[in-house]
Amino acid sequence: MILEMVRANGAVSLRELARVVQTSEVTVRRDVRALEAEGLLDRRHGGAVLPGGFTRESGFPQKSHLATAEKTAIADLAASFVEEGEAIVVGAGTTTQELARRLARVPGLTVVTNSLLVAQALAHANRVEVVMTGGTLRGSNYALVGSGAEQSLQGLRVSRAFLSGSGLTAERGLSTSNMLSASVDRALVQAAAEVVVLADHTKLGTDTMFQTVPTDLITRLVTDEPPGHDDRAATELQALADQGVQIAVAGASGNAVGGDQVPARQQQRRDVPVPGPRRGQVPGAGPGLRAATVLGEPAQGSERARVADLRRR
Repeated sequence: MILEMVRANGAVSLRELARVVQTSEVTVRRDVRALEAEGLLDRRHGGAVLPGGFTRESGFPQKSHLATAEKTAIADLAASFVEEGEAIVVGAGTTTQELARRLARVPGLTVVTNSLLVAQALAHANRVEVVMTGGTLRGSNYALVGSGAEQSLQGLRVSRAFLSGSGLTAERGLSTSNMLSASVDRALVQAAAEVVVLADHTKLGTDTMFQTVPTDLITRLVTDEPPGHDDRAATELQALADQGVQIAVAGASGNAVGGDQVPARQQQRRDVPVPGPRRGQVPGAGPGLRAATVLGEPAQGSERARVADLRRR
């Protein structure tokens, strides 16, 4: 059953495997190790992929069934960082699609995207303006890519970019398995004053072929709570925090990054502050840039949520 799921989806989290086969993650982890020893799959942080998964990319139908609970929690938290009247860019992906569904309730929002799925999620939102890039349709993830997409983003300036990818490491940043997707994501990053990465714990420590956002350009990571046994994911989160990335964990409880305690019923996220402006951020271009920014008329504002400062021990 485990091997069949991995073959069908390309990558599956231990949580998802345990849920489907109705057993514990401890048992699933043992079975995954045995299959890896036979060369039938490769282990990744919190999950398993087919051999050669470094270059493999699953299509949308497969990705949409992976880590669904985690993506929902991440999207809920990411939406809390978006203010009324902002102008933002949202990249392609199943997690960003979940985010878009929640953004439909934010009045006065302008969303620039290369994703048909993001646009579809916002199509009936009366108070949200959707701006699509040009480009060539990439059917596997319903995204517009190529020179047309990149050229349409030239001269654009928004407050924030929300992106996902195939892997995230402290050493290399966000990466993806497709060259065309990576190129458009880099153009989206150039248009934004801040970069917010949405990545569930299974992507932490995973490195894929094409870098999209180097670590020093990532303002904030929104992720889910890694399993208690996943020391490698926790180590990766600490390494990212050490490099100045704000870590916001959906549904966080217990130990925070660096060991500080977060009351389970009082905190739904934890955050590590960036020490000073991130590279590539325009001085004075704060998180409150509004929709007029797209037209070259920036307006000022302030971020809604105050986040907890976690002191690393």
